[in-house]
Amino acid sequence: MSVEALPVADDRTWGPAVLTRYHDALSRGLPLRISDETGATLSFDVGRWLRSSDADDETVLARCTGPTLDIGCGPGRLVRALLVRGVPALGVDVSEAAVGIARRNGASALRRSVFDELPGEGRWTSALLVDGNIGIGGNAPRLLSRVRDLLAPGGHVLVEVESGSAYVHFTAIVRGPDGEAVGSFPWIRIGAVPLTALAEPLGFTLTETWSSDHRHFVGLRRW
Repeated sequence: MSVEALPVADDRTWGPAVLTRYHDALSRGLPLRISDETGATLSFDVGRWLRSSDADDETVLARCTGPTLDIGCGPGRLVRALLVRGVPALGVDVSEAAVGIARRNGASALRRSVFDELPGEGRWTSALLVDGNIGIGGNAPRLLSRVRDLLAPGGHVLVEVESGSAYVHFTAIVRGPDGEAVGSFPWIRIGAVPLTALAEPLGFTLTETWSSDHRHFVGLRRW
């Protein structure tokens, strides 16, 4: 699929009904139930996001040695962990509920889209796209281009990816408590190889890949 055929990348494609379901999942610590167009069930592990950073997260946090922007920060566990380490960090998220939780837990967070004007543009040492957030907007090239502009020259983005070489565009359909569809948004799932192939023409160099337990990550440095 060509870049031109993809949706305009924007995390504001989460409409009110989707954000309401996300808020409900946050308040109860339950997975956000979604499915793709084929009916296959997917899940965002909201409960894990509400807990403190775990051993897998620590492999990402250890690579953040300067000011770090967490894109799609959710309840802010990674921002909070970085601040405890003494690393300047800021989270951004479109969910008012998630940002509220992050702030109450001591994380610095803004309710804002990654495509809005943000503090420190062009000066961030690190950016995070974890917990599936490379899927924001369903358009990885446009998202990576935006992240490149947020980073300082030589800065890097740490991305959580799928295992293998998957690169799948789909519409995530959000389900209510009784299984009814309440909203949808464009999303992607992508592995390390196709992500690197997309990123290199946009001004990134692959620096490393690593795995921790069942999670997989890629480091990309801005030229």
